[in-house]
Amino acid sequence: MRRDRFHGRHEAGGRMCDWPECGEAGEFRAPGTRPSGFDGPGEFRWFCLDHVRAFNSGYDFFEGMDADEILRAQSPLGGWDTETRAFRATGGVDGVPRWADFADPLDAIGERARDFVRRREAAYRPAQRSDGRPVTPAERRALDTLGLPLDSNRSDVRRRYTRLLRRYHPDHNGGDRSLEDRLRRVVEAYQLLRRAPAFS
Repeated sequence: MRRDRFHGRHEAGGRMCDWPECGEAGEFRAPGTRPSGFDGPGEFRWFCLDHVRAFNSGYDFFEGMDADEILRAQSPLGGWDTETRAFRATGGVDGVPRWADFADPLDAIGERARDFVRRREAAYRPAQRSDGRPVTPAERRALDTLGLPLDSNRSDVRRRYTRLLRRYHPDHNGGDRSLEDRLRRVVEAYQLLRRAPAFS
């Protein structure tokens, strides 16, 4: 089976591009007036390759939202504040029991859910070094990339960066470029940490 070099291409099947005055086939799907949701996949617009690129470059998911709505949409728990039918108190349909009918005397399900929420919140809460300076989640990921502990200082970061640069750079590996992805992540981590106030 031949793979298409453009991810997301669908056979047009007679669909034309929705861009005004375009006569090309509409092979690429873009969000339409009704988004995907519980009631189905929503409505899509179909564009040719050039026009889907133009559409995507100007698309704004947050268009029409106020600041509070944007904040809620960006939350890791966004979307969980509404109940699906199975979780509503009136959710019993066609002999299927409602979620509220299940007994949990040992609080096994509830405790597991609370533990999950605690871990998710901790992942998005800035950590603190022993000197009290906060470290953002992005800085924590950068430290993990370099293999450094939370209380590392700027010279530790510089030393580890130099060591990993020698390990992964093609010039130090006989021109082997198979480690370039790791090298890119190491460079990005270093660029972030060298400007971070927590490591000054």
